[in-house]
Amino acid sequence: MADWYQSRDVESRSYQCGFCGHGVASARGYLDQRSRQRIRICPHCEKPTFFDTGIQVPQVAPGNEVKHLPESVEQLYKEARSCVSIQAYTSSVLSCRKLLMNIAVSQGAEEGKNFFHYVEYLANNGFVPPNGRGWVDHIRKRGNEATHEIVVMTKEMAEELISFVEMLLKFIYEFPAQIPTD
Repeated sequence: MADWYQSRDVESRSYQCGFCGHGVASARGYLDQRSRQRIRICPHCEKPTFFDTGIQVPQVAPGNEVKHLPESVEQLYKEARSCVSIQAYTSSVLSCRKLLMNIAVSQGAEEGKNFFHYVEYLANNGFVPPNGRGWVDHIRKRGNEATHEIVVMTKEMAEELISFVEMLLKFIYEFPAQIPTD
């Protein structure tokens, strides 16, 4: 059983907060005397971060914010990123797969169709950039593995899909919204 005590004298350590994303240094937190595990309190957002032998929870979410997203797409994208920050990699991959469906519907695809319909809708209606069909297929295939096979996704797999999804979201939503209208 852990023997936690609050301390303002826990040695200072720099880290990037997984909640607010700021680079901080914190000497305030909690220490377990037996295991030497620590919970540090971010001086910027006041939220706790757990540290144990090189592991930080939550980690910083991969990817970047994308502007001009519909609320449901934005929420699911944040969920996919947040899953990686807490080491829920399979859940992140599944969220990336689901994002393809949500993106297609937000762009006019009919609801209630099968997943292949949504992938084809994106590809056939100009929502996939040139040479981007491979990204969408890769997201689909990885998502299918996570959905239909007994396989656990890795951090690298999840981060790769988030990178592809981010570029797709920028292509469909962020870049077009930056074009000045006269």
